[in-house]
Amino acid sequence: MTTRQNKFAEILKQYNYRLHSGDIVAGTIIHNEKIGFLVDIGTEKVGYLPKEELIINLKNTVSKNLMLINTTRDFFLITENINTKQCILSVKRLDYIRAWKRIKQIYLEDIIFNLKIDYLNKGGIITYLEGIQGFIPKSHICFIKNKLSIETIKPNNIKCKILTINENKNQLILSNKSAQLKLLLHKFKIGQLLYGQVIILKSYGLFINIYGIKALLHISEIGETNRNNNNLIFIKGQFIKVKIIHINSKHGQVSVSIRNLKDITNHHLQY
Repeated sequence: MTTRQNKFAEILKQYNYRLHSGDIVAGTIIHNEKIGFLVDIGTEKVGYLPKEELIINLKNTVSKNLMLINTTRDFFLITENINTKQCILSVKRLDYIRAWKRIKQIYLEDIIFNLKIDYLNKGGIITYLEGIQGFIPKSHICFIKNKLSIETIKPNNIKCKILTINENKNQLILSNKSAQLKLLLHKFKIGQLLYGQVIILKSYGLFINIYGIKALLHISEIGETNRNNNNLIFIKGQFIKVKIIHINSKHGQVSVSIRNLKDITNHHLQY
């Protein structure tokens, strides 16, 4: 046992202090083994850091500095081996705790950030924030012309805000729409008249592209007069004048109306 180890062990004994699961302890990596590392944490027996307890997710590359013998840092104490009385340590769990602490702060401060797009699936985008996997649902991607593909989102990163978090379920849901709307809020005011382009036709209404934000024109907001106007036929690509009637900046939602508006059509432009 080293002199420093002896001194620390004496201090622990003097104050009758025992390490417990969940403690955060400082230690120095002293030996690299096949499936883990021996770590001097000042106790009579050295701690053990399994290699699977190094990183939060496999997409992260392990820092070479972490592998260096004599590297000193904090570790999370998982448990004590009943047979060997050796403390089992983790870097991953400590980083996980600290990552969620930073994520909660980002959420509270309503911060907009850029994230790299890691991969896509039918439902949306997978990305990582502070090493924690996040998901951007397709419904929360600001504007997609056709199908969701990496080619429709260039460059290969995306502006986001945190939509919902659940640390217990390790769930992080992000929104690109919410981030974009926050950046453009100076252009969207309740009662404001704007021109937008029809991008989607549904039985319940239309979706209008306004400054890249997908706004809903519900059929109830077309108005009786406009619905009875045989000359008014909405087509994809058409520009129409609308009035902003609802803004939900948290979810990136905008609703518009053409009730009682005159000269709502402007011109046609096909995709």
